[in-house]
Amino acid sequence: MNTNERRVVVAVDESEESMHALSWCLNNLFSPDTNNTLVLLYVKPPLPVHSSFDAAGYIFSNDVIKAVEKYATESVNSVMNRAEAVYRNFQNNIHVKRVVGCGDAKDVICATVEKLEADTLVMGSHGYGFIKRALLGSVSDYCAKHVKCPVVIVKHPEEN
Repeated sequence: MNTNERRVVVAVDESEESMHALSWCLNNLFSPDTNNTLVLLYVKPPLPVHSSFDAAGYIFSNDVIKAVEKYATESVNSVMNRAEAVYRNFQNNIHVKRVVGCGDAKDVICATVEKLEADTLVMGSHGYGFIKRALLGSVSDYCAKHVKCPVVIVKHPEEN
């Protein structure tokens, strides 16, 4: 990759923290004299895979599965539209690529960053405390330990 080219992956989701991270990225990591690629990465949770009966013996109808798939598609569109509103007025030379993955967020983010040979990964911080982070895990902590490129974890201004 040319030294004037930069590929930055920003993990986006439904949260204000991810949109703040995107805005921070645009204002701090891109300059007008570089050829920039901004990769917006959204990770959908995996759809449940069931036989015709779930663990309790209930039948999953195709209508329920279609409704879940429709909701997931609407979520992707909503998040990407919000992200577009953030980067639309940014004046630098930026090529935007949208990537949607499906699976466990930490695994999909790490795999995508590696596959795309990203220069930087940018993520928002949800600001969970120690206990919540210990119980739920932290996607940003995991990614910071497992990707090869630098990781920027952007705190929301209210966390500072």
